[in-house]
Amino acid sequence: MSIENQKDLEGLKKAGRIVRMILRAMEKALRPGITTGDLDEIAGKVMREQGARSAPRIVYGFPGEVLISVNDEVVHGIPGARVIQPGDLVKLDVTIEKDGYMADAATTVAVPPSQDVATRLAACARAAFAKAMEVARVGNRVNDIGRAVEDEVHRRGFRVLRDLNGHGIGRTIHEEPSVPNYYDPRLTRRLTEGLVITVEPIIGESTSKWVDGDDGWTVRTADGGLAAHYEHTLVITRGKPILLTAA
Repeated sequence: MSIENQKDLEGLKKAGRIVRMILRAMEKALRPGITTGDLDEIAGKVMREQGARSAPRIVYGFPGEVLISVNDEVVHGIPGARVIQPGDLVKLDVTIEKDGYMADAATTVAVPPSQDVATRLAACARAAFAKAMEVARVGNRVNDIGRAVEDEVHRRGFRVLRDLNGHGIGRTIHEEPSVPNYYDPRLTRRLTEGLVITVEPIIGESTSKWVDGDDGWTVRTADGGLAAHYEHTLVITRGKPILLTAA
């Protein structure tokens, strides 16, 4: 969507604040011995307290409040009985609906004691996001974002997982435009004032390929290597974008 008035902006900011609260609550609780189902319950409690709903559940029928993916699981992991272990690389992905507006963010946490590659991979996803923010401006093209992400990921020795993209958001989870994490010369659409999108580097330790898991939801790296994911919802402006889900 594109913001049309102050009500839109305030509604999206409210949704973004709730996403941030949920991520913080899960990060605070994340430790060896907790289950992904426990983390999902924490997320659901915050949603209920804030009058919000899980967007993946209401839009797609996802069997959880949030998406939690571990190690080689890339995205869309189903919370459940899995116990978090020392050294796990955990992706926490939250999308909520509040008063007709949606916001989406994700982070990757390396559970101590973490492998060096896990720490570097998580840092790379954040750094690639930061590079994308330098070009997420009115007048630039969608593929400028992809180029910025891809260049930083390759510079650090990792791979962009292809076709797992950012997207427009606002009234539902996935809106136009698609925002790939690599340069696609066909994506020449200009970024416009007030456009609401997610930017979300989704990267692999050693491959750009992924496979669908047996549960019908979870996406895994094709070679079993680690994956990282970092995401915020933002509003395009003529200067720095407004990060709706960041502190």
